[in-house]
Amino acid sequence: MRITLFGATGPTGRHLAEQAVAAGHEVTAVIRRPGSLSARPGVTPAVADATDPAAVDAAVEGADAVLSALGARFSKQPITLYSRSATAITRAMSRHGVGRLLVVSSSIADPGWRPTGAHFFNHVLDPLVNRRLGRTLHADMRRMEDVVARTALDWTLVRPSGLFEHPVVTDYRTAPSSADGVFTARSDLAASMLRELEERRHVRAAMGVVTTAVKPNIAKLIWNEGVKKK
Repeated sequence: MRITLFGATGPTGRHLAEQAVAAGHEVTAVIRRPGSLSARPGVTPAVADATDPAAVDAAVEGADAVLSALGARFSKQPITLYSRSATAITRAMSRHGVGRLLVVSSSIADPGWRPTGAHFFNHVLDPLVNRRLGRTLHADMRRMEDVVARTALDWTLVRPSGLFEHPVVTDYRTAPSSADGVFTARSDLAASMLRELEERRHVRAAMGVVTTAVKPNIAKLIWNEGVKKK
């Protein structure tokens, strides 16, 4: 399958590109900065700003599916990357007849998501990190979801929980809308997206994904995902 991947040099995008090539797919890896990713077997870099309609149009043309793993860091200022890129991507897909789209969102986008038994997370971390520090980021993720859901595409909104780095795919669980769990390894997020691309179990719906085998260092997670993220 020919996949156009947005956010290819990001922490989730790198897992997606590697796993997609290993599965036999051809990846057009969309990057913002020339030279930030080298061509290799199965991966062709394409320079484009994900919010630039003309650049996105060129990157999407000829694809069988589009995956977006774009990410932004927390900010007090309004964030528009998610919604603007979703608008450009979905319009380009419609123009070129590309039907399948998977977009990384967050479990926070599900208003009913409350992990079972996670008292510290539900009452301390979530209100502080997600609802306050990440307020503008998650507001734009919800706008992105609205943009995608209004299209006629075969879309899937992929909602991980707290993302952390892990080198290999482990045991993970998926569920409609959001999954009951606090953490998601990026390797598992990538694996779940490629599996959904093949199996099509959550077309025109949201899919939650959580890791069940390993857990991260919480302080490092907050720093990497909310402060240091690029």
